[in-house]
Amino acid sequence: MDRQLLRVSFARGHITGLRRTVTEHAAGEGLAGGRLEDFVLAVNEVTTNAVVHGGGHGRLRLWTQDGRLWCEVADDGPGLPPGWVGDTRPPRGFEFQGRGLWLTRMVCEQLMIVSGPRGTTVTFASAKP
Repeated sequence: MDRQLLRVSFARGHITGLRRTVTEHAAGEGLAGGRLEDFVLAVNEVTTNAVVHGGGHGRLRLWTQDGRLWCEVADDGPGLPPGWVGDTRPPRGFEFQGRGLWLTRMVCEQLMIVSGPRGTTVTFASAKP
């Protein structure tokens, strides 16, 4: 059974406050130390992607289910570029773009990405202690 913790819309300029709110909820669910830091880092990367690439705003949902803390970030942008396959290798060189989803894949236990011309939804999870 899942338990809803947070459902909120966000926009450019509100990522820092959202990150704080998610940190409080995640810590309240028992995430601590590196696991908490990794989860909040993933939230930051994916919400930033929604703002930068997905139309300037998005929606975040946070919940617990089956011993995991889940986060879903959705936007109404144009979707990922055609041919994007979600490479598991790190971006090349010193490029700053393209690291957010790769990093999220590295620090979270599960990652699902659904994207199309009406937006992208990224869902990821971390095991609760």
